[in-house]
Amino acid sequence: MLTDSHCHLGSDAFDEDRDAALTRAAEAGVRRAVVIASDARDAAGIRDWVGDGGEDHGGVRLWSTAGVHPHHAERATPDALDAVESLIADGPAVAVGECGLDFHYDNAPRGVQFDAFRAQCEIADRTGRPLVVHSRSADSETREVLAELPDGVLGVLHCFTAGEALMRDALALGWYASFSVIVTFKRYEDHELVRAVPEDRLLIETDSPYLAPMPHRGRRNEPAFVVRTCEVVAEMRGVTAERVAHVTTRNASRLFSLPEPA
Repeated sequence: MLTDSHCHLGSDAFDEDRDAALTRAAEAGVRRAVVIASDARDAAGIRDWVGDGGEDHGGVRLWSTAGVHPHHAERATPDALDAVESLIADGPAVAVGECGLDFHYDNAPRGVQFDAFRAQCEIADRTGRPLVVHSRSADSETREVLAELPDGVLGVLHCFTAGEALMRDALALGWYASFSVIVTFKRYEDHELVRAVPEDRLLIETDSPYLAPMPHRGRRNEPAFVVRTCEVVAEMRGVTAERVAHVTTRNASRLFSLPEPA
């Protein structure tokens, strides 16, 4: 059994064939997926079709998150943050996010990104839910926010492409690191970081519809392709793909408080 711990199935890129994509995922052995929100409106829309969490969609059980992506940090108004918190505290969302900092694209002013990130960290603290964190070209700043977190706030650094220092700080807090299909790219060189994550903190993902893996470059990414992430991570770590599938599904269940897989 495989778990895609981070996919954007709510994206309009799946509007024409969402059900078919889920069927392909199930046929590939992907039985669980966490559908990630980008803002409060997106979170509400995902909740409408994902359901109350754990419902079967074409052979894949789905759960959702609620949060505001750093690209959309200016949408993190008080009302939007209240809506996010409601979906987490009173609804089905299993995590806060995707939130964080992106200083590569700078689609929102950096101060606004900081404010939105810290506000969502507070939501995680109040609700006891984990954070799903996006950090790009912002290692030191993300480390600064992590250092401020109250004890017990957990999370995952998704699509991990950051440096050793951020990974070290996150792991010291009990956090997880998730590797995406980027590990399949020919230019990917951080094999040592893939090996450095303890087995009980490792996750895998697609981040679909973005970043299709080799040999599917140029196509839309989709949850079925997490199989390729699993294979490459296993090769880098010197274990079987079956082992990576097993431990990452177990880890996702623990982090997101999902029912233990059969």
